[in-house]
Amino acid sequence: MSDKQYDSVLVGYCEEPRYYEEQLSSWSVKFKVAELQEMIDKFATSVNEQGQGGNVYVKLFFSKNGKPCCSVFDPNSAAAQAKRESKAQAAAAAPTPVAETDDLPF
Repeated sequence: MSDKQYDSVLVGYCEEPRYYEEQLSSWSVKFKVAELQEMIDKFATSVNEQGQGGNVYVKLFFSKNGKPCCSVFDPNSAAAQAKRESKAQAAAAAPTPVAETDDLPF
């Protein structure tokens, strides 16, 4: 078993991709109303005082065996929380810029 932690949840397989002039053009995914509501309830990011946030991040990708898939970012997952903690520690460890003052000796 792998110890790798993921910050997203597999939603499922998508429709087959469409190609235009032998180049990947697009592919689509469809959600039912109940699935959308569940994603909003479980996977929406928190909203701050300015009203920013409340996003649901969906990623379309190809699986290892070449099937088109869809996943949704889970901000409550252990991997996402660990990533936020390491980012906060890195920001706390970064040196703070020295403030400029007008009382220079020269």
